Amino acid sequence: MKARIYITLKSGVLDPQGKAVHHALGALGFEEALDVRQGKYIELELADGTSEARIEEMCRKLLANTVIENYRIEI
Repeated sequence: MKARIYITLKSGVLDPQGKAVHHALGALGFEEALDVRQGKYIELELADGTSEARIEEMCRKLLANTVIENYRIEI
């Protein structure tokens, strides 16, 4: 069983990596990129039957900093 976890900063939280990428894109002539927000992607190989609640617990306790980050799970 595979779970994909997408982690992004909450709106309003500064994203210095995203700003650096945005600046670099502009410097390379990609002016159409109006804003960049960077996140994390984690792929988990799990035992069959692992509950979504268990995956949520993994996210809350370790994978995402829920104070400043949102996460989305795809199984």
